[in-house]
Amino acid sequence: MFSIARLPRIEFGRGSLEKLPDLIAERGTHVLLVTGAASVQASPHWQPLLDALQQRALRWRHCTVSAEPSPGMIDAYVQQFANEAIDVVVGIGGGSVLDAAKAIAGLLKVGHSVMDYLEGVGPELSYTGPATAFIAVPTTAGTGSEATRNAVLSVQGEAGFKKSFRAEALVAEYAVVDPVWLDTCSPTLIAANGMDALTQLLESYVSTRANPLTDALNLSGLQALRDSLLPWYRGEADAGAKENMAYAAMLSGITLAQTGLGSVHGLAAPLGAFFPISHGAACGTLVAEATEINIQALTLRRPDSPALAKYAGVAELMLQRPFAKPKQARHALIELLRGWCQQMKLPRLSAFGMQEADIERVVANSRGSSMQTNPVRLEDAEIMALLERRL
Repeated sequence: MFSIARLPRIEFGRGSLEKLPDLIAERGTHVLLVTGAASVQASPHWQPLLDALQQRALRWRHCTVSAEPSPGMIDAYVQQFANEAIDVVVGIGGGSVLDAAKAIAGLLKVGHSVMDYLEGVGPELSYTGPATAFIAVPTTAGTGSEATRNAVLSVQGEAGFKKSFRAEALVAEYAVVDPVWLDTCSPTLIAANGMDALTQLLESYVSTRANPLTDALNLSGLQALRDSLLPWYRGEADAGAKENMAYAAMLSGITLAQTGLGSVHGLAAPLGAFFPISHGAACGTLVAEATEINIQALTLRRPDSPALAKYAGVAELMLQRPFAKPKQARHALIELLRGWCQQMKLPRLSAFGMQEADIERVVANSRGSSMQTNPVRLEDAEIMALLERRL
């Protein structure tokens, strides 16, 4: 038995961006465009979008998100635009932009601070809406935020946190996924986003809430990513490879929304709160060691877990060959993940200012929702060992 939560309607593939003006027009005459600080506006797609909105007699406002969104940023934008009768919010950007747009759309008509709804912070009110119509247009291939129901917000520093505003009503009405945006991504961005997508596909595949439908989607996404991530990083990717990456990232968002994630994402939250490390970089630098720690813990305490067979199966899929023994396959998967981490130059945690003295604090703040669906409950000592390996 399993349940599938709400998903957006999806427009996927090169050329799908051309449908965006009509999708906006179908939802009203006043649109709020949420983008990053500069890259979207500097792209060849920005002015044609504005021209298309003008041709349809649509009025638009614009706000930017230059870093991972904070509750203060969301509340400020909601206050700024709450009285402007916004009919539809369109987020065009990476995960931070889409999360910010998602939260703004959820709050424009509500009258509450986002702090009232954040998990693990404040009163944790139940969100009942109404939400403003939201259209998600991802420009990177990693977070899958276009398909999820949570907006991740953070406050960085000693007392920092990274928490979700989560509700099914926040899911985008449409996800417009056009790989044309991937033509100008930098290698650093490709590495972080690509390894984020890989981690989400892998963690949701071995999640305790995985089901046959999400398993099929995860395997499809891993296969697409297998053939495309390294060529894209090296600048050797053709249009098909970029489409594969957009597809893999989108599937990772779909599946994580249904199954939850695991220890990497459990740690990525406090790491991103306490240190200036992007979500994708945190995932990419941890995924190989987290996979090995999980496999060791499962072998010791849950040798009958289906996750062990799944890890072996992923190895055969990613390396495109059979293995004589599952143990050999799992070892090969760990080495593959380590190799990709090295080839794409994912930095160690110390590069962001983390020291050995910080490990205990990170571990103490890692027991959020993602850890609850890890295939095995990790002991504090195991999580500490994981972090020590990537310090």
